[in-house]
Amino acid sequence: MRAEAPSDDGCELKRPIGLIQATAMVVGTIIGASIFVQPSEITRWVPSINDVFWTWAICGLLTFFGSLVCAELASAFPQTGGVYVFLKEAYSPAVAFLWGWAMFWSVHSGIIAAIGVVFARYVGFFVPLGDLGIRATAVGGVLLLSAVNYLGVKQGSALQTALSVGKVLAIFAIIVLAFALAPNPNPALLGGATAVSHGIPVTNFVQALVAGLFAFGGWHMVTYAAGETSNPQKTIPRALMIGTLLVTACYVALNAAYFHVLPLEKVITSRRVAADAAESLVGKGGAAAISGLVILSAFGALSGIILAGPRVYFSMARDGLLFRWIGAIHPRFHTPHRAIILQAVWSSVLVATGTYRALFARVIYTEWIFFGLMAVGLFLLRRRPGYCPSYRTWGYPVVPVLFVVSAALIVLNQVVSAPLESSFGLLLVGLGLPVYYLWISNVHH
Repeated sequence: MRAEAPSDDGCELKRPIGLIQATAMVVGTIIGASIFVQPSEITRWVPSINDVFWTWAICGLLTFFGSLVCAELASAFPQTGGVYVFLKEAYSPAVAFLWGWAMFWSVHSGIIAAIGVVFARYVGFFVPLGDLGIRATAVGGVLLLSAVNYLGVKQGSALQTALSVGKVLAIFAIIVLAFALAPNPNPALLGGATAVSHGIPVTNFVQALVAGLFAFGGWHMVTYAAGETSNPQKTIPRALMIGTLLVTACYVALNAAYFHVLPLEKVITSRRVAADAAESLVGKGGAAAISGLVILSAFGALSGIILAGPRVYFSMARDGLLFRWIGAIHPRFHTPHRAIILQAVWSSVLVATGTYRALFARVIYTEWIFFGLMAVGLFLLRRRPGYCPSYRTWGYPVVPVLFVVSAALIVLNQVVSAPLESSFGLLLVGLGLPVYYLWISNVHH
């Protein structure tokens, strides 16, 4: 196992992230704003309460399977960079570079920009903001959280932990209030399913699963900060498993609360299901409370995603796949400060120009290509001498196979349903290959 090397000036990354902080990062990164709107998307595809619960449960299970695969790889390669490191070890630096390339230009930076805008729009519920004001607020949020992470991973992870605990408590409060203030449940909830549940096509289930899995996005990001995690071989696998199970429980219980309060038809047509549920319970004040929760939740997700990304670019620079200066560690704060600045600037550009919309919509599915490759890589690595993980995936080989199949379904679904946008996403990722070989040839010359 390769240890984290100090930078040219002798600085090293500190390891202040323990199990609580790592678990908070998993929970906080996954629970963004989508759980407060995405249930309607799923219910449109599967208009049956039973099937909606099955969809969320299966999404949680598949995410858990992915976390088990990630847990083994993290225990074998507990270095900064996570998925980037796993792809490099299983395949080649070229495949790992493509992951980092897609992350920076579109996937990761696009997610930061998109969540920043969601955060700003909900701030607009309390303070009137025009389009310019929303963009300025989103950029302000990105820069503020980047500054917190610049000043130290201890501060960044402490903020992440506080926000994660806050949002889980708020979700718990919504669930308790829903059942306390509406003691007589929606009759459809008692019946379980609607009359149309038996006629739902398989393709609709796949679409619902895709929508649900996007609400579980970000579970892998805790692996990026392995170099700053205490005893990462044990801490990261535990954090992944505890975190994904906790999020699944929150999601299923929150959906039960929605259906307890609102009729199925209302959930299907709602654009902000959590706010509608709260409004039906406590009037207009409920919408304000939910807007506050979405602000907290989006801010918490943003914090974890901003913390995670620079660790990949830092690791790429250390491997000679980016400019060496990007891999510098701040002498006082012990953070990859230049990588943090780079990410903050590009994400802010995406917000300011509005280009994140096209990038996010067209490219977000491409990360599942790499997730599938990561799980296939587990099979390749197990056949190699010297591969010594301290944790081995439960249910191997069935669990990684199911995860590979789910990743393939997501990619195939996107390619079939939106071929033009899909080809744009694949082209953007593919462009990284000539850039990689050009970079390598220049380095060697």
